[in-house]
Amino acid sequence: MVRGIRGATTVKINQEDEILHETEQLFLAIADQNEIDPEDVAQVLITVTEDLNATFPAKAMRRLPGWDFVPVTCAKEINVPGSLPQCVRILMTVNTAKTQKEIHHVYLNEAVKLRPDLVKQV
Repeated sequence: MVRGIRGATTVKINQEDEILHETEQLFLAIADQNEIDPEDVAQVLITVTEDLNATFPAKAMRRLPGWDFVPVTCAKEINVPGSLPQCVRILMTVNTAKTQKEIHHVYLNEAVKLRPDLVKQV
């Protein structure tokens, strides 16, 4: 089966190191909580709010061993008035035997406000 795994985080400032650090933390949490092997990942879509432009957050994934052949792209999130600023979102498409209920969506930092119903206490 193919499943989508969502996640989001926020950064404090629009700087490359900050964006890459927070994106890496989110990415690692998604992979860890869902026991993901890079070979099972079909693609990763990363979006950022328009106030984040210091770097491509996909660089965070590219730095991790074994993830260099996974297709990834970055895009801008829709600029909705009042939406959460400085936010990085990930949608990972994976091949897995897990059911929808077994998937762990990950929300970190201020992004926990987006889907408090899905936030897993660790």
